[in-house]
Amino acid sequence: MKTRVPVVKTLKLFIGGAFARSESGRTYPLNAGGDNVNVALASRKDVRDAVTSARSSWPGWSARSAYNRGQILYRLAEIMEARRSQFAECLMLAGKTRAAAEREFDKTVDLIVWYAGWCDKIEQQFSTKNPVGGPHFNVSSPEPTGVVGVIAPRTPGLLGLAAATLPALCGANTVVALASESEPMSAVAFAEAIATCDLPAGALNILTGIRESVAQHLAAHMDVNALGIWDCDATVAKRLQTAAVDNVKRVRIFGADAAAAQALSPHRILDFLEIKTVWHPAGV
Repeated sequence: MKTRVPVVKTLKLFIGGAFARSESGRTYPLNAGGDNVNVALASRKDVRDAVTSARSSWPGWSARSAYNRGQILYRLAEIMEARRSQFAECLMLAGKTRAAAEREFDKTVDLIVWYAGWCDKIEQQFSTKNPVGGPHFNVSSPEPTGVVGVIAPRTPGLLGLAAATLPALCGANTVVALASESEPMSAVAFAEAIATCDLPAGALNILTGIRESVAQHLAAHMDVNALGIWDCDATVAKRLQTAAVDNVKRVRIFGADAAAAQALSPHRILDFLEIKTVWHPAGV
C-alpha cells in the first residue's frame, strides 16, 4: 500500500489585492499545530511592490467619503464574524487554547467595528476654528499622511495586526504591514477577509518574513510617509528611526502591550494624520 505524502501549505504575501509568492521564491518553515507550513519570506523587491501598490491605491481610498470607508471596515467585521471557526483554528495553531483564541477573535472584531464607527467622526473631533486677530478665519483640519508602514506586534498575531493597521486605514491612509513572524497564520486569514470586504486593492498590503530584515527595507523606503513600530527593542527601534530619517517620515514607536492598552484610543488615528491650516477672508 502506497503511503500518501501530505500537501504542505505555503502561505503567500498579500500585495495589491492578490496573493503572491515572494519575488525570491524563498520561504521559512513554521510548525503550526504539528503540521509543517511554509511561510513566504518577503524580500526588498516585495516591499517595493507593496509600497507601489499602496501609493497607487491612496488617491482613491482617501477620496472616498468617510461614511463609505466606515461601511467598508464594518463589512470586514461582518465577513470575519462569519468565519469565526476559521480564525479560531488559525489562532489555535499558534498554541492558544480555544477560549483564548475566541477571546482574541472577539476583541479583534469589536476593534474593527469601533474604528469603522470613527471614520466619519474624525473631522468633527480633530478640526478646530482658531482665534486670530484680523478679518480672517483660520481653520485647522486633519488630512491623511499617505502611505503608512507598520511593523505589527509579535503577539497577539491577529489582534496586534488589526490594532496596528486599522487606525491608519480609518484615517484614509493606505498601509503596508509586516505581520508577526511567529504567528502568520491568522494574518493570512485576515488578508483573505480583506480581499472580499470591498477595500480597494492595495489599500492594505500584508507581508510576512524575518522581522528585522523586512522592517529595515520598509523604514528606508523613500515613498513611505510614516512608520508605526510595535514591540521592538530600543536598539532595533533606533536603527529603524535612522533608516527613516532620509525622507523625514513620521515615526511612532509603541510598546509590546500597546495593542491592549491603546487599542481604543481615537488619538491612535491622529498618529497618522497631518493637520492642515487654512486662512480665509472673513468677508463683508
